[in-house]
Amino acid sequence: MRVAVIAITRNGVQLGQRLRGGLPEAELYASSRYAGQAGTTRRLFDPAGLKALVASLWKEYDGLVFIMAAGIVVRMIAPFLESKETDPAVVVMDDAGKFSISLIAGHLGGANELAERCAFICGARPVITTATDANGLPSFDLLAKEQGWVIDDISRVKLLNRLLLDDEEIAIVDPTGKTRCWLCGRGRTSFHETFAEAMDSPARGFLFVTNRHLPPQTQPDNLLILRPCNLVLGIGCNRGTTVDEIDDFVTAQLKRIFLSRKSVRLVATVTVKRDEMGLIAFAERLGVPLACFGADELNAVAVPSPPSQHALAAVGVSGVAEPSAILGAGGGRLLLKKVKSENVTLAVAELKEEEPHA
Repeated sequence: MRVAVIAITRNGVQLGQRLRGGLPEAELYASSRYAGQAGTTRRLFDPAGLKALVASLWKEYDGLVFIMAAGIVVRMIAPFLESKETDPAVVVMDDAGKFSISLIAGHLGGANELAERCAFICGARPVITTATDANGLPSFDLLAKEQGWVIDDISRVKLLNRLLLDDEEIAIVDPTGKTRCWLCGRGRTSFHETFAEAMDSPARGFLFVTNRHLPPQTQPDNLLILRPCNLVLGIGCNRGTTVDEIDDFVTAQLKRIFLSRKSVRLVATVTVKRDEMGLIAFAERLGVPLACFGADELNAVAVPSPPSQHALAAVGVSGVAEPSAILGAGGGRLLLKKVKSENVTLAVAELKEEEPHA
């Protein structure tokens, strides 16, 4: 977590130096008035340009620690706030180092954790005001962050967390078993094997952990979907195939078998395609890595489809889509055998899940 510590007073700069020493990933931005006290591991700024400094740091760092009055910080950051999914963690500390306040992005941004780290370093009191934390309860946005899951609709988190606080029942379907372990009996929840079974329960809210695509018209307003990123797309394509053609074909096939593209973790292909611009752009569009496997690796994988004479002639492998999907998924099972368009072949595999701990 890259952190910027911003200090505007003499005491604040000294406090910032302590934080800089305890947070190896942090950089100290100190008012130029106190250049002599700031040491060498700092960047100086004109205090008259504080707002411009914050504007330049907002997207550059994962967390911002302001050593100044909370009111100053609130007014200064207000124009930059967008979403709890994208805003950096914001922590405020007072000039005397008595309090470390988690202000913005407590769960997803990690401000609660950062506030506690700052408090530990400086001997301050951490101030955490998120309702679930204050009541010793879990929160579903923190669950998603810790497991690396994608929140399908961030607006549903608030409702589910409120139901936890109100001691209302929440029905959960999670084939991974991770939610049950993470909750550790906290909150009023029931666990079910199927979506239908959960929906038939008297619960006031629902949590589904799934890579399945559920049509919007079938989703009640009190349903939160968390998506494990456990799908691997094995893709082969003809030279020069555009990103839009790849995207259109993949999107259509995922919809056909009711899988969510939000659960894609990796795009996999053969090594000779590592410079294929359409594939590179498609992986970037999904925000996932592009993994490339050599011909010997691919040919060693047992796949259900017969050898492709075209692939053998073109790139020296008996198949690209299925073996690359399986290899990318660590030997996981195929959810979609090879399908073809004029220029694209696709297979989908699911990562092998570790057995949940009892």
